Amino acid sequence: MSSTATTDGIRITVKPSFWPERSAPESGQFAFMYSVEIVNEGSAPAQLKSRHWVITDATGKVEEVKGEGVVGRQPSLKPGERFEYTSWAMLRTPFGTMRGTYDMVRPDGSRFEARIAEFALTLPNALH
Repeated sequence: MSSTATTDGIRITVKPSFWPERSAPESGQFAFMYSVEIVNEGSAPAQLKSRHWVITDATGKVEEVKGEGVVGRQPSLKPGERFEYTSWAMLRTPFGTMRGTYDMVRPDGSRFEARIAEFALTLPNALH
């Protein structure tokens, strides 16, 4: 299930999927890939400066990840432009959730937090 949120004209869509090749369920390692699409639907440019992820596993354990940019980049998006990337996360349980924010800055120096709507990380057929 994908998630979408729009903040100040910046639309962020995330599509997660289970990554069996990097997982070792018998060792409590469940890898999930997620593809992110960031689209500037607004009227002003914006640059992604940093990320803040909140990852929660099935036991309620929360891990926060903060860092500069995404995949080593700090993309600038003019109105109508998009940036896509794929990353991954490791959980100790077969399902959990992720949500977060990107710190965005405008050419005039103003900043805002672009919201990343919560999405589920789920082992296929784990919730039946």
